[in-house]
This record gives sequence, structure tokens and C-alpha cells, in this order.
Amino acid sequence: MHTYLFTPPTVESLPIRGRQERFPVNRIFCVGRNYHAHAVEMGRPVDKSVEQAFYFTKSPQSLVESGAAVAYPPRTSNYHYEMELVVAIGKTGFRVSEANAHELVYGYAAGLDMTRRDLQLTARDKGRPWDTGKDIEQGAVCSAIVPMPGVVIDQGAIALEVNGVTRQSSGIDKLIWNIREIIADLSTYYHLQPGDLIYTGTPEGVGAVVPGDRITGRVEGVAEVALDIGAAD
Repeated sequence: MHTYLFTPPTVESLPIRGRQERFPVNRIFCVGRNYHAHAVEMGRPVDKSVEQAFYFTKSPQSLVESGAAVAYPPRTSNYHYEMELVVAIGKTGFRVSEANAHELVYGYAAGLDMTRRDLQLTARDKGRPWDTGKDIEQGAVCSAIVPMPGVVIDQGAIALEVNGVTRQSSGIDKLIWNIREIIADLSTYYHLQPGDLIYTGTPEGVGAVVPGDRITGRVEGVAEVALDIGAAD
């Protein structure tokens, strides 16, 4: 037994639909620019024939459950929503083939990859890491995990509204790298583990929110997600 100088952080977790147990979150991976129209609106079109998928991470401590009210974060004046399908990994896998990628899927969720866009773009243009733009306290929003062991989602609507006005509307079939490709590719970089979450990318229509805004989003056949933006700390 170890004795710690201070109390270690608690394990971050999410509810699981239909179960009393919770889903312990290990790591949060995010796929960058995985919808063509969003890549274009960000000024970085993607040519899948010559490019590889790329990833960034958010710390588990950035996780917040759907329905929460969060403070507008510091050091930004351009806080953006990004609506995403989230894959919950349920088995260990390393160098997994696309054909076997479904074996790692425990289920899915609806998520928001909240972004300090001004900081992200400044870092991007200077060739610096995106951490302060992406790994934000309470910036990884997620619904309950919906168990779908072994299921690969390849279609279904994905949409988001701000104060009831539609801002994002697309389909999972428009992912540049699909679920099988994402899991297989990510498993060449990391030994994927139960509890890992993969935010699969956002469609076009991203934009800023301000204190007082309410974000609602959904992935067809999976779940809904909601977030209220409060005043700055």
C-alpha cells in the first residue's frame, strides 16, 4: 500500500444506460478534421489519399456529464462547440486490423469537444501544441454510454442546436476515416484499453457560444447531449 502526500484524483466515469455500474474513463482521444466540410471551414481541406488521420487528447479530468452547467472558460473570447459521436472502448487492442476493430467496441455516446478556438488557431498557425485550446477544464462533455458491443455505426444523423437554432447537421456516413479505420489506426500508436473514449470528429457548422447559451445535440440511434454555458469564473 502506498501513502500519498495528498488525496489522489477520483476515477472519472460516466453512467451506462441500463446498468448500475459506471464506465471508468481511462483516456480521451480525439480525431482532428474528420469531416470534409468542417476541414474546409477550418481552412485545412483533407485529401485522404495522401494524408493520415491525426489525433489529440483531452485529460479525463476535463470530462463533464451531459446536462451540466459549466463556467465560460478563462483566456478566450471565442469558445466553440463541436458535436461528435463518441466510441467507448471495452477491450484491450494493439495493432488491430480494420476487420477486427469492432471487437474493441463496448458502446457509443454523444459528446461535445469544447474548444478555445482563438487559442487553438494561434497555436496551430505557430506550429505549437493545441493543449490550451483543446484540453479545457469541463471541456469534454459526454452523454451516458450506450452499450452496443461489437457494433460499428456507419450511418445516422448528427446534429446540434444552440438555443434551439440548428447549427450543425450532417451524417456519420460523412466521416473521412470511419469507425473501423479510426480504431485500427489509433491502435498502431497506443495499446487501446477498456475505458478509452474516442471522439470521432465534428461536422461543419462549428461556432461560438456565450454565457447564457444552451447547447443541445444528438446522434441518431445513440444519445442526446446538453450543456449550459454559465458566466465566466
